[in-house]
Amino acid sequence: MTTSATFPAHAPAVTVTRGQAVESVHYGSLVVLDAHGSAARTLGDPEAMMFGRSALKPLQALAMLRAGFAGNPHQVTLACASHSGEQMHLDVVRSTLADAGLTESDLLNTPDLPFGQEARKVATIMGEQPSALYQNCSGKHAAMLATCVVNGWPTGTYLDPAHPLQQLILETAREVTGEEPAGLTVDGCGAPVFGFSLTGLARVYAHIAKVGSQAPASPEGRIYFGITQNPELLGGTNRDVTDEMIAFTGLMTKDGAEAVQAGAFADGSAFALKIADGSDRARSVLGLDAIRTLGRSSSKLEKKHTLPILGHGKPVGTLRVIG
Repeated sequence: MTTSATFPAHAPAVTVTRGQAVESVHYGSLVVLDAHGSAARTLGDPEAMMFGRSALKPLQALAMLRAGFAGNPHQVTLACASHSGEQMHLDVVRSTLADAGLTESDLLNTPDLPFGQEARKVATIMGEQPSALYQNCSGKHAAMLATCVVNGWPTGTYLDPAHPLQQLILETAREVTGEEPAGLTVDGCGAPVFGFSLTGLARVYAHIAKVGSQAPASPEGRIYFGITQNPELLGGTNRDVTDEMIAFTGLMTKDGAEAVQAGAFADGSAFALKIADGSDRARSVLGLDAIRTLGRSSSKLEKKHTLPILGHGKPVGTLRVIG
């Protein structure tokens, strides 16, 4: 795994056309693993160190469940979510805190307004202020706090990289990826974040999906079935990852900030990708193409989640995966 300060060797991944000409190109990297863990498709530099951002949440949840987090399926899914801040999400986060004897004031994640456009619009109309509860990572933070309570660990310092919970997450990452986490720093929500290769990230999803589908009561199973049976809780209304899981039975997939996405099916086939410039419009297109490599496709989803290229309000171009 490359951890130097040099740029990853990303490759052209998605073109933006206007008329018959290519107007822009998004570079990126991708790995698709078959059910045996071998690379079935690669693009760019999938062995370079990259931050998984919120795509790491299922891995973080795996460490929490192994440490005794007793969340129900909805609470486990919210632990893995970058939620839109809809009422269904807020209710589950509150229940996670209440079950641990905690309140919203215990959350230490960065205050924000809801991530989802409609939920943010409603909050703004109501005069709501940014809060830790609204912020899209609040489910993960509530689960982190609940894990601390069950283990008798301090709750006021749970974001410290030296905290027992964060050390356990690092150890779980080493185990499941087979790599040494690198570049430890701070994520947007305030939690520690680290990097490893896209191949390592794909391994995480392959492990959770394959082990989980075969052992529903295991920590992996609670994550896999929690997410795949409650996709609207992982993202929200009209979110692409939510729509993908509704469309493709058995798919577990999660996006992350700066255009990261990973996913897997129950047989252990998996993918992970990163768009170099952090563009979500390219991520969603490449993500659907990676799923196509694994044998699933939906023209309806491709149309819904491919941003139109307009001229005078009418389509004049498209986003297209290269190759």
